[in-house]
Amino acid sequence: MSIYQYSATGIDGSERNLSEFEGKVLLIVNTASNCGFTRQFGELQLLYQKYEKEGFSILGFPCNQFRNQEPGSAEEIQTFCQKNYGVTFPLFSKVNVKGERIHPVFEYLTGHGKGFLTNEVKWNFTKFLIGRNGEVVKRYAPTKDPLKIEKDIKNLLN
Repeated sequence: MSIYQYSATGIDGSERNLSEFEGKVLLIVNTASNCGFTRQFGELQLLYQKYEKEGFSILGFPCNQFRNQEPGSAEEIQTFCQKNYGVTFPLFSKVNVKGERIHPVFEYLTGHGKGFLTNEVKWNFTKFLIGRNGEVVKRYAPTKDPLKIEKDIKNLLN
């Protein structure tokens, strides 16, 4: 199994198969617009712009499971991300990243990207690095600044 076997609803409401990203290095992140880590959108966008042409993409999945830090509609989330951080990487509709209604993408990620003490996503901006084969290579805590992941991204791109 790989991440490419799943699909999710894009922020625009269209169904997107993750197989469209096959062969790329991916960083999948659960995001929130009103979180202390929201500033990470800026660094994520920098990485996306720097490495997109080399086969890298970031997939942002808004989530409102942590203290209601993503209460907005899809349109509000997209506008916020573009206006404040210039986000151009793919965003998806809000999902659950833990619990009984966990989205299948995050069920796969948490089952293959082991966490500290628990495999469950503990907070916004947990990051999963996916190799070109669609498998989880590494998981990063919300506190890990995206630019500190750059070396790992470059290694997978080469």
